[in-house]
Amino acid sequence: MIRVQYVYDLVGLILVLSSLYTFRDRANPRRITTGLFYALYGLAFILADVLPSFILGLVVIAIVVLAGFGGVRTGSYGEAEAADREASRARLGNRLFIPAVLIPVLTVAGVEGLSRIHVGALPLLDPANVTLVALGIAAAIALIVAWAITRSTPVASVREARRLIEAIGWAAVLPQMLAVLGTLFASAGVGTVVARLANHVIPHHSLFWAVFAYCVGMAVFTMIMGNAFAAFPVMTAGIAIPLIIGHFGVDADRVAAIGMFAGYCGTLLTPMAANFNIVPAALLGLRSQYAVIRAQWPTALIILAVNIVLMYAVAKW
Repeated sequence: MIRVQYVYDLVGLILVLSSLYTFRDRANPRRITTGLFYALYGLAFILADVLPSFILGLVVIAIVVLAGFGGVRTGSYGEAEAADREASRARLGNRLFIPAVLIPVLTVAGVEGLSRIHVGALPLLDPANVTLVALGIAAAIALIVAWAITRSTPVASVREARRLIEAIGWAAVLPQMLAVLGTLFASAGVGTVVARLANHVIPHHSLFWAVFAYCVGMAVFTMIMGNAFAAFPVMTAGIAIPLIIGHFGVDADRVAAIGMFAGYCGTLLTPMAANFNIVPAALLGLRSQYAVIRAQWPTALIILAVNIVLMYAVAKW
């Protein structure tokens, strides 16, 4: 059986190999701390199933301390000259898009096809994480195709991976940290507090206001947390389950799907979602780090309004 841990192992291996280049990069003023940051991050992927929770927690704290005290910087990556890159783009043309297109196509094919295959008594793909395993396989195949198209090497891929991950910087760990934070909030009873507030504010006879509060709450809490996955357990436990699902009897799958989409609207509006909004501005060299958010906010508000209407309509059906 192909387990999701194999995908995590591959990601961790790339991070660890990238860190070795960083340790040797004298153009990086914080090469030791930067290399240590990515090495620990990679080891956390590889050893998460092996290390005791206490030790893994210390690794996470070390990662946070290294980033929090300015220990993560960029260095030198030996990039090709602009003229060489332009010549390469002209030579390869639209074939450059083939690996990118292969990833979603092969992921869907893997989920729909490989998930039904068994090797003896065991399924071929980890049944608890079929999509992630299929995505990992698709990414590996796309990488091999990219090597064939560009006539590149695995070493060049690791170097480029290092350049991209260091351009993202400490924000690379933000999704995992915020998702964990959302789970901690739910375990700490924040959802219960939200439910009590909702009971005092939302009219029990009004499905619309319950839907409105849930969708807007998902967006606002996502803006605060920076991640819809962090907002979901809190707002769903506080409003969706007791009111929309429990009191009004709306299908849970529909509520969860549209609720997450409402949360994504908040992602478009917040600098806390640094990997989505701040990092692209840095990579594109935009004058303002908030330029992406300024371009997205009208779309976010329109989609949020559509989500509210859609959930209410689905609930009424």
